[in-house]
This record gives sequence, C-alpha cells and structure tokens, in this order.
Amino acid sequence: MSSSLRRGALAAAAIAFSIASLAACGAGNNAETLQIKPDLSDVAVGDIKVQNVAILTQEDPGATGPASVMATVFNEGSTAQTLESITLEGGPTVELEPVEGTSVTVPAGGRVVIGGKDNATATLPVGREAVRDGDNQRVTFTFSETGDVSLDVLVLPAENQFADWGPGAVPGTASPTAKPSVDPSGKPSGAAASPEENTEDESAETGSGAGH
Repeated sequence: MSSSLRRGALAAAAIAFSIASLAACGAGNNAETLQIKPDLSDVAVGDIKVQNVAILTQEDPGATGPASVMATVFNEGSTAQTLESITLEGGPTVELEPVEGTSVTVPAGGRVVIGGKDNATATLPVGREAVRDGDNQRVTFTFSETGDVSLDVLVLPAENQFADWGPGAVPGTASPTAKPSVDPSGKPSGAAASPEENTEDESAETGSGAGH
C-alpha cells in the first residue's frame, strides 16, 4: 500500500473513532442525567440529627397552593424533645401537625418522619408565593432542649420520587367537595344505600312488577 493510501486509511479510522467516542460519551451523559438525584440536606446539633430535608412545592409548575417540608428527625439523647417550630428565613410560618396529640415529639433514641402518609406534617400555606423551585432556603428547626438547628434546604417540585411526600399528599390540603343535598326523608341524596335498603328496594320492585 502506498504511503498516501496508508495516510488516508489512518485518517478515516481516526475520524470514525472520534465519532464513536462522542456518541458513547453522549449516551453515557444521558444515562447519568436520568439517574441524577438531588442532594437532600442533613445537619446534626447535639443529640439531634435532621436528615433528608427538602421543601416540596406543587407538582404542576403553574399550580398555586401550599408547599410542605419533608424531613426525618433523629434524637440520639436520653430525653424526648419537642419540635416546637419550623421557620423559613424571611418566609411564612410553617404549620406543624402531629400524628396525634398537640405537639410533634421526638422520642429518646427514636425518630420522627415529617411528610408523607400517616406521618407528622409541616405545611406552608402559600407555596410558590414564598419559595421557588431550584432555590436554597434557610430553614430552622427549633427543639425544646437542643434549641435552633438550621440548614440550607433545596426547593423541589413534588414529582417522581417525591410525589408521595409533597403537599398533595398532606391530609386536609385537597380541594373541598360539595356537600350532598338532603331529600325530604332527611337522607343525603348522594349517600350510598345500605345493603338492607337495597334489599328492600328490590323487594318493592318485585312486588310492583307482580301487580302489573
């Protein structure tokens, strides 16, 4: 093979390798991007550790309504502590709702999950009016013994892996439904009939049919 032909073959091979490398890099970056998960905030002060903290807004970018704080609080001390408040720097008051009782208590050597079904909740009545997706927000958890525990928290829409932890999953944030009207008998017209009432209705219909 002549030197000119050899140089042409090497150049073609180099170009093909470059194209293949770029394609592989592109595929790799896309794959990694699809698997990227945002870093959630953690902090430890004394006996208290607050982990996996995020502020979750409505899933629909154009929706208004409440936002919520998601977190897991660990108490490594020998005394139970009360989570007295959660505050956002320059933001609205966060409404705490315990699973039961009147306060969110973190037991000694235990933990409390905030957000999601059957857990304590922390709700911001005004969501995107106070926080924006992608921002970092300074949040302070105040405990009865440890005092203030502060950290910077990422604001995220409640979608994908956070769908079950957002404000739409918090009890009481669903839009109210209309009350059923009441018929003259005093029963709600929208109420479902009991099995006994269904049986009586079927018997009446059978009797009326037999009379024709």
